[in-house]
Formats: sequence, structure tokens, C-alpha cells
Amino acid sequence: MASVLVYTSPGRGHLFPIMDTALALSRRGHDVRVRTLAAEVDLVARAGLSAGAMSSAVEARAVDDWKVRSPLESARRSVRTFVDRAAAEVEDMRRAIADEGPRLLLVDTNAWGAQAVAEASGLPWATWHPFPMPFPSRDAPPFGPGLAPARGALGRLRDRLLRPLVQAPWERFLPELNRVRAGAGARPFGSILEMYLAPPLVLHMTAEPFEYPRSDWPANIKLVGPGLWSPPPSSSAPGWMSTAKPIVLVTCSTEFQDDGALIDAAIGAFGDDSSVQLVCTTAGVDPATVRAPAGVVVERFVSHAQVMPRASAVVCHGGMGITQRALASGVPPCVVPWGRDQLEVARRVVECRAGAMLDRGKLSPSRLRAAVDRSRGCAEGASRVRDAFAKAGGAERAAALLEALL
Repeated sequence: MASVLVYTSPGRGHLFPIMDTALALSRRGHDVRVRTLAAEVDLVARAGLSAGAMSSAVEARAVDDWKVRSPLESARRSVRTFVDRAAAEVEDMRRAIADEGPRLLLVDTNAWGAQAVAEASGLPWATWHPFPMPFPSRDAPPFGPGLAPARGALGRLRDRLLRPLVQAPWERFLPELNRVRAGAGARPFGSILEMYLAPPLVLHMTAEPFEYPRSDWPANIKLVGPGLWSPPPSSSAPGWMSTAKPIVLVTCSTEFQDDGALIDAAIGAFGDDSSVQLVCTTAGVDPATVRAPAGVVVERFVSHAQVMPRASAVVCHGGMGITQRALASGVPPCVVPWGRDQLEVARRVVECRAGAMLDRGKLSPSRLRAAVDRSRGCAEGASRVRDAFAKAGGAERAAALLEALL
């Protein structure tokens, strides 16, 4: 059996989706070593995997795209972050390979410097991709603004004209990225988007029809369904879980993006509703800043896996993790996209008729309540996506694809 090095970017929303696959590899007898956020090393170790902290220089460069509202400027800031981390990742990844002696490398899609080292290493390697796919397709709109798929000649013209504009925030950093890649011994890219063609295998952690069906998927991209691992509950089920009331679950992003207004609106919409149990997880937002009436549960984290079977509605920011978890449980989400890839996630929810979307600029208690009501009418679409996720193969298929690289 092989030693496998898993190298994540510094985000729980990227670590958690690959955990099921890493654990599946471990069950198959492979020695899996994970490099990730320092705060999550103990969690990974308790799950049964060897774990170590990534370089503090990588982790110190936080994403700051939440400071702007423009999708193009948000994309520019995100790419700036990934390029800034890349040089530190090169040294960190080299050190990890030297320390662990792996035969297979599994690298986060957003760890661009680590990918360059993996490509130059001569070892079998792959990436995992836990958010909507930016790689261009004739069957999908340009990535970023959350556009509906093109319909007819005018729609295709729209895509052709907008694609260079939408890709510009990525491409402006190509010279910097290529300097990092050269330092790692990897070939230069002609476009940053070539990063999705470089790995022998890309595990895209979703499935059609939630991801736009495409007739031109590159052969190395395999849709394996979502990674739904979550930390086990730290204690027995809390008292509020025993309620007979249906639960309305509201979540903020695990990586801070100043989205606490979502919880404020949900408390305004449901806080006085005695027919439901409102549960709010603040994640990246300090729960001490939330003012809630008695009976409303406000916690930084609760086990979504534990709550979801009881949830009648899910209100979220459009992170891929919580959105796909809701859909995998057949619960139609109400998505209020805040930024990042969340416009794309929300659009996919709407396009497959699996939930509802509310524009962030229109957020209010009354509008949120109406949007939740619309989402509840999408149970059939959510069930269709749930079934597609189950058929995609999940962690066992991902593990088998990785073993094939050996």
C-alpha cells in the first residue's frame, strides 16, 4: 500500500470535503498524511489520520474578498490571495514531501504553489475541487457573476463577449504565478485556467445536474459527488434537538466574510415563530455579536450532519459545503449569496429547481421568509439532486480513481 500526502489550503471548507476520501484511502490500507490548518490538526488526528500543520506563512495570508461587493473585484482579491500564498506553499510542499516520502500527492485546487511542486515532482498526483468549476465550457456561462446558462444565439453571444472580461481578474496574475511555477521547476501556463488541465486527475466534488451538464468535460475531471464529512459532535445531542418542532437552520460562512446580517434577518423572520425551532450557526462571525430572543439557538458551530435530518428549511450564504449537504438530505436550501463562488452556487440551486435564491441587496425579514417559502416548494428538485449525488460514487469512487494513478 502507498503513502499518500494530502495538502490542503487553509480553509475548513476545503479540508472537510476531502476527509471522506482520505479516510476511504486509509481503510484501503494506505498511509494517509494530511497537512492542513494548525487549528484542525488534532481534529484530523482524532479522525484516525496522521496530520501536521502547514507553514504559518501560508495560513497567515487570509482571504479578504469580503471587503468588496463587486464580483470582479472579489475574484481579483481571491486570486491575489492564492498567488501570495503560492511562494510559501512551494517550500512547505517540498518540506512535506521530504518529511513524508509519499508515493501519491493529493493537493487542494486552491493551493497553486503546492500544485506546481506536485507537477514537477514526478510523482502521481491529483487535485480535489470542492466548488463550482471555473474551467470554461461551451455549455456553461462565464464563471463568477452567477449568470443563467445561455439560451439561444443572444445568450451564446453574451457568453462570448463576457468571458474575457470575467477571466481578466485571473489572467492579470499569470506572470506572477508563472514565476512561482518556474521556481518550483514546473512549466509555465498560457492561462491560469490551465491549472485544471495540468493534474492527471481532478476530483470535482459535486455531480450533475447540480453542476451544469457539459458535453466538453476534460477527460481528467471526474465528478464524484460531494464530500460530506463533518466533525463528530463533541457531546450528546443538545436539549433543543429533542423539540418536536421543525428546525430552521441558518448558517454563516466558516471563513469570515462579514455575513452576520443573514442571521439578523432570519431572527427577524422566524425568531418569534413558535411553530419552528430556529437554529443559527455563526461560524466565522462572533456569536456574542448576535442579539436573539429566548428560544433561538445561537452557536458558533453545531453538527450540521446531526441537525439536517430534522431540518425543514436551510438558510445559508451559498457556501458549497452547506448547500450540498442540504441537497444531499433532500432539503431545498434558501441561498443568500454573499460573494466568492456563492453567486454560482445560488444560480445552480435555482437552475435545477432545487431551492430558492434571494439577492443580498434585498435581504430583509419579510423577503427572507417569502424566499424560504419558495424554497419549500422545490422538494422534488432537491430530491433529484440528492439521488444524483448518491449515484456519483462519493469517497469510494474517488479513492478508486486515486489508486488507479498508482
